[in-house]
Amino acid sequence: MILAADIGGTNARLGLFERSGTRLGAIATKTYPSRQHASLEEIVERFMAEHPAAPKVACFAIAGPVSEGRALATNLAWNVGARHLGRAVGLKDVDLINDLEAVAHGLAELDHDDVAVLHPGVPGAEGNRAVIAAGTGLGEAGAYWDGRLHHPFAGEGGHTDFAARTLDEMELLTRLSARFGRVSYERLLSGSGLHEIYDFLRDRSLDQEPPWLTQEFAFEPPPVVIVRNALDGRSELCLEAVDRFVSIYGAEAGNLALKIMARGGVWIAGGIAPRILPRLRTPAFLEAFFAKGRMRPLLEGMAVRVILNDKVGLIGAARHASR
Repeated sequence: MILAADIGGTNARLGLFERSGTRLGAIATKTYPSRQHASLEEIVERFMAEHPAAPKVACFAIAGPVSEGRALATNLAWNVGARHLGRAVGLKDVDLINDLEAVAHGLAELDHDDVAVLHPGVPGAEGNRAVIAAGTGLGEAGAYWDGRLHHPFAGEGGHTDFAARTLDEMELLTRLSARFGRVSYERLLSGSGLHEIYDFLRDRSLDQEPPWLTQEFAFEPPPVVIVRNALDGRSELCLEAVDRFVSIYGAEAGNLALKIMARGGVWIAGGIAPRILPRLRTPAFLEAFFAKGRMRPLLEGMAVRVILNDKVGLIGAARHASR
């Protein structure tokens, strides 16, 4: 019996798994709103009370850097320790890993229907893999290919400095620098980042925001409102914001692919990508991904896929524990 968890800034997913042959089988899974709980231990204790079991191993994937059995959740006010979690589940030791590292572990468990292909790349190519995920924050990780197996590793590339590519992006960077000082890619490639892009475009637009849209912003999270009205075709401004987001996403995915030499493919995870998949399929994403000068042919050989299964990090944590 395996206990696994994937803890993000918005959702905490927990599950009990057993290995059946070469695949993992889920016995029970449940998702909890992360910010409605004071600690991860509180969520774990609640899950175990609802699903009594005696797990033999456990792995918790955390959105943030992990070191020496401790993790500081990047977008939560939690300080997570392996020993405290072990006591909560009755185990001496549990594993803590980064959430995008868990996604990299989970790739091996995905089925054909769990992914959408944006670009096929070179058929059958092997090599390192890159994983990037925009959601509450921006996560990045990779998996080193040793010629036989992939070995996932964590990264914090989402916190690197944002690099403007156009005059418009330079104007956006200047605006955000005045408010925040340093501007990272996560400042733009996240739910709040999409809202920042929208506000930037709205404030310099000659057209005023329509009252019905202002009212929707008052009652729903702005990223949800922006994506819905972009895809429904109700707001040109929302559509422009999503497309700007998509272009920046493609550029940073290409940056990561170059740094990792991801001949084994680039995998786009996180909560935002499946929701904006129709816009990711437009030329904006791949053109920004490929636009690396002399390195364009290298990037054109890399497959690019969107992960549709929102439990890939949870499955990856379970896979890590089972190994």
